[in-house]
Amino acid sequence: MHKNIKLALAIIVFGLSIWQFTKSHIGNGIMLILLTLIILFFYVRNEYLLMAFLRLRKEDMEGAEKWLNKIKNPKKQLIKPQEAYYYLLKGTLLQRTNLLGSENFFRKALTTGLMMDHDKAMAKLNLAGVAIAKRRNREAINLLREAKELDKKKMFADQIKELQHRIDPTVRRGPKQPPKRKKRRK
Repeated sequence: MHKNIKLALAIIVFGLSIWQFTKSHIGNGIMLILLTLIILFFYVRNEYLLMAFLRLRKEDMEGAEKWLNKIKNPKKQLIKPQEAYYYLLKGTLLQRTNLLGSENFFRKALTTGLMMDHDKAMAKLNLAGVAIAKRRNREAINLLREAKELDKKKMFADQIKELQHRIDPTVRRGPKQPPKRKKRRK
C-alpha cells in the first residue's frame, strides 16, 4: 500500500473516532483510536519489511526474498529509513547468488541513509568484500577502515580481520600472543 494512502487512512479513522466521541460512543472511539495507532505503526514500520526481517531471523532466505519482492516500488511504498533497509536486505539476499550485483543495493542503502552505525558498518563491510572480488584493493582498504570506525561494539571485528587477510596475507588473524620463551638450563 502506498505510504500516503496509509497516512490518509489514519487521518480518516482518527476523524471517525472523534466523531464517535462527540456522539457519546466512547467504546467505538477508543477502538478507532487503537486502529489509528495500528495504521500509523505500519506507516512507520512497513509490514513487508517486518516479515522479511522475521524470516531472516529464522534463516529462511527464500521466505525473506518472497516478502521483499512484494514491495514493487520502494520509493512510493516506504519512507526514507525503510527504503535504506530495503536496499540493505536486497543486497544481503542477492549477495548469496550474485556478489557483484549486490554492490548497487549496498551503495543505495548507504546513500539513502541507514540510521544505525552498525548497519552502515555492515554495508561497508559487504562493499569491501565486493571490492576485493573485483580486485579494487585500495577501495576495499578504505571501506574496511570506515567499517572499523563505525563498529564501536566490535561486532564485525572477525570479519574485518578476515577481509584484511584476504587483501594482505601478512595481516595476523588471531589475537596477538607474545612469543614463547625457552627455559634456560642451569
